[in-house]
Amino acid sequence: MLPAVVVLLPALLLGGCRLAGADEVVRTGSCAGQQSTGITRDAIRVGGVYPLSGPASAYGAIASGVRAYFGYVNAGGGVDGRRIEFVVRDDGYQPARAVEEARRLVELEEVFAIFQTVGTPSTAAVRDYAARRRVPQVFVATGASRWGVDAGHPWTIGYQPSYVAEARVYAQYLKETAPQATVAVLYQNDDFGRDLRDGFADAVRDSGVRVVAEQSYEVTDPGVQGQLANLASSGADVLLSVTTPKFAAQAFAVDAAITSWNPLHIVNSVAVSPAVMASVDVRKVGEIMSAAYQKDAADPKWADDPAVGAYRESLLRYAPEADPASQQAMFGWTAAQAFVKALQRMRCPTREGLREAVRHLDDVPVDTLLPGITLSTGPGDGFPIESMMLSRFEDGRWSPFGKVIDTRAVFGPVRTASAG
Repeated sequence: MLPAVVVLLPALLLGGCRLAGADEVVRTGSCAGQQSTGITRDAIRVGGVYPLSGPASAYGAIASGVRAYFGYVNAGGGVDGRRIEFVVRDDGYQPARAVEEARRLVELEEVFAIFQTVGTPSTAAVRDYAARRRVPQVFVATGASRWGVDAGHPWTIGYQPSYVAEARVYAQYLKETAPQATVAVLYQNDDFGRDLRDGFADAVRDSGVRVVAEQSYEVTDPGVQGQLANLASSGADVLLSVTTPKFAAQAFAVDAAITSWNPLHIVNSVAVSPAVMASVDVRKVGEIMSAAYQKDAADPKWADDPAVGAYRESLLRYAPEADPASQQAMFGWTAAQAFVKALQRMRCPTREGLREAVRHLDDVPVDTLLPGITLSTGPGDGFPIESMMLSRFEDGRWSPFGKVIDTRAVFGPVRTASAG
């Protein structure tokens, strides 16, 4: 288990609000009646649930990135002496365990908020518990569209671009560059996989781009060799791989082994860990594409970027086990920065104050997001990021190309969750 981390945070004492000290409810001022469990004059206690073990353990690097960012803020002196205590739990990518760990964080650790649960199944399992306990479940590490459209669960909100937004970026590229393309889809058989698959199908509807084959897998499956063989028989021009890192690596390996099939390989952004891409035999796999919204520390383009420099130095100091090239570690760092910015915008230093702050973000900058991408939420739109760029895997690294695609502007806001 990762050790707890502390970092200083801003005072957040505004407009007649009085922090309740050891009390759980603010009793005076304009914030009276709101919950202050987990936040005092000196500290704020935050919990996170990550798959540090199991089939999705590659996502454990997210927690390392979060830890490094909190350490970085702490080293800068913090604000007004408030410290954050970051408590991490391992759910093994098992929804039932995620609920148990969330319960421990809330009832035993008495955290102020759950900052991140990883994966659509675990996040969905925790959501009802968080709602019953009125605990913010903030910037969850999953792009399921439900987190941004479900008005019935205001305590839970996503962070990364929705899977529907990501699917729209791929669809738009194919409609513009290969308007008659045929597509084979490999997807994880859960809300994550179906969300992106359905978003893609909806985005190419009424165009010449056609989905001609689909194969799903279960997260407990040992491999996807059979599914890839069936997809290859379709002869599709494009393989859309909606997978977690373990299965993305297997899909690349099988793709390389099938010499009679050489599709454009589009892999969703949550699967492109350094370990996955290092395993790819680029001599035997065709063009590889994904989508990006944050800076890539492995890209020489950002070698002299101050924000990436701070990330690299802090990761080495506070999370030396993590690979700076890891998109998951950068994700954790960037999401943690967004979380601190939301804390700074709270009108009340309470759980209710945080819930409102994350839903009223107005073009908030985060310095490790790609230029032109900011955080924005508002009434009826709970998606902080809905813009992305396309990226090619070339010479052992990812190279973004083209312009930032604002999917809200091109396709309109996501109004309903995928019907998967």
